Amino acid sequence: MTSCGILLDERFKRHTTGHGHPERPERLDAVREGLAEAGLLETCVRIEPVPLAETLIQRVHARDYLVRLDAACRQAYPYIDVPDSAIGPESYEIAKLAAGGVVKATRMVAGGELKRAFCAVRPPGHHAERDRSMGFCLLNNVALAAYALKDELQADRILILDWDVHHCNGTQHTFYHDPSVLVISLHGHPNYLYPGTGWEEETGEDRGRGYTMNIPFLPAATDEMYRQAFHDRVIPAIGRFAPQFVLLSVGYDAHGDDPIGNLDLTDEAFAWMTETMIGLAEAHADGRIVSVLEGGYNLGVLKRCAAEHVRLLAG
Repeated sequence: MTSCGILLDERFKRHTTGHGHPERPERLDAVREGLAEAGLLETCVRIEPVPLAETLIQRVHARDYLVRLDAACRQAYPYIDVPDSAIGPESYEIAKLAAGGVVKATRMVAGGELKRAFCAVRPPGHHAERDRSMGFCLLNNVALAAYALKDELQADRILILDWDVHHCNGTQHTFYHDPSVLVISLHGHPNYLYPGTGWEEETGEDRGRGYTMNIPFLPAATDEMYRQAFHDRVIPAIGRFAPQFVLLSVGYDAHGDDPIGNLDLTDEAFAWMTETMIGLAEAHADGRIVSVLEGGYNLGVLKRCAAEHVRLLAG
């Protein structure tokens, strides 16, 4: 139960996005290279993904959207819904494989086969809405993992913390009325950055009011500002909620060297947030964390930061 799992499969590179697209297959090469140089590919347990059944995907996504996505890929459309969401002929099948791998990792951690897991998947997921793609994302991997915990294990206190530079609109909307999932997002301010959501006053509705926390940062926000936000807001909120399971949406595009982000974090900020979340998971969730890759488009940053993230998860 002390082992850390890694989900990293060459097939995820078969989701093709075209020349010049920032969410490109080489991102996974960078992650693999960083993990290999750190010796983590040998010491961590490899997770073999299996496609997630469409009936389970429909916990989060509308059937009509899945039919549209499948047809768009089969007919070789260049994108689905918005030009940012580039697709290739195999993108829907690879998205099902990625989502299935994340759900499998979650089941393994929940069942005690692993203590923690890192899922380096493509395509990413946190912008995907119930009925449409947005921002490079096709299926919402983290939301699907949360539903597996809710439906299969009857978990009623699940934390999703997202530190991608872009607000997790799809994840937020999935659980906006749900008090069993606390969604916390730290991201670039919606006045200045895609997708224009994630205002502080967006806190949930009906029974879910108070179970969404958005912490937007103005451009050029620093490590110290993130630390302060954790101390003032994130750590107290997690303490009150006392999650049974922690899901992380980890993006590295808040780094100062990212080509499409606008914040100024360093490598150390991501390591510190990882250590902090491990401590909180140990205090409240028996250490259980599943971490899922979202953004991060500087390959050098991705290589370094993903390796350090997994090194810390592996203890």
